[in-house]
Amino acid sequence: MTGKIVKGIAGFYYVYAGEAGIYECKAKGIFRKLGVKPLVGDDVSFEITDPKDMEGNITAIHPRRNELVRPAASNVDQALILFSLRSPDPNFMLLDRFLLSMDLRGIPAAICFNKTDLGDEEDIAFIRSHYEKCGHALYFMCVADGFGVGEVRNFLSGKTTLLAGVSGVGKSSFTNAVQDRVRMETGEISRKLMRGKNTTRHAEIVPVGEDTYLMDTPGFSFLELQGIEKEDLRHYYTEFEPYEGTCRFDGCVHISEPDCRVKEALASGAISELRYENYCMIFAELREMEKRRW
Repeated sequence: MTGKIVKGIAGFYYVYAGEAGIYECKAKGIFRKLGVKPLVGDDVSFEITDPKDMEGNITAIHPRRNELVRPAASNVDQALILFSLRSPDPNFMLLDRFLLSMDLRGIPAAICFNKTDLGDEEDIAFIRSHYEKCGHALYFMCVADGFGVGEVRNFLSGKTTLLAGVSGVGKSSFTNAVQDRVRMETGEISRKLMRGKNTTRHAEIVPVGEDTYLMDTPGFSFLELQGIEKEDLRHYYTEFEPYEGTCRFDGCVHISEPDCRVKEALASGAISELRYENYCMIFAELREMEKRRW
């Protein structure tokens, strides 16, 4: 049989096999000899060892499209970065770090603000003014009354989506809201995964439709800004692209150089002041990291 690993705890891997349900599997010793460890998100082949208790052995790991180190996961197609309009108020620096983290890993990301019922049109207009030009799709929804949920669900369709966000923004409520025909299987996951339900260090996948999965990733270790030099940071800000190569100095990083077109655009309101300030703070952080290396 074939399926997808939706969680791994203490040497057990829980494989979702569609309508057949969830199988608790172990990995064959050959994987240890080869130095290969199954990951959440892996598409695998497995053999059933106990049909009654739905147990089996993983016999093959199919080729991975991609692989994340922290959190340890594979085959991620995209990310949905979820914040709330209010309660808690959005942390825009954290949002920009999420976006940069996904960009560094080559994972397309969309932004979604939940709890529109707690905000107003001015809140939405403020966010639009700063993030509509950031190069990422922007959604607004209210899980409590269903506003906008269908549009976001369409974004998920046919993909494995990494769900990222801080506590309290409605990740669990959203996950429940986008489940329909597979709600029973989701309940089954809870029963089969009882052994690891209190573990918060692992990625976990919830099937929400045909070929559609949400990957929850507790913890924020993947926000570490590794693998980027401060001089390259500007390339991850889509708003800067129209001005690239037009500044007075080649390689202008748009911080303190004279005749900088990005800073001119900032002064005219063509570039978000909020996003630019976050850019400067992240640039300073990368500069400090560089100093520590030397």
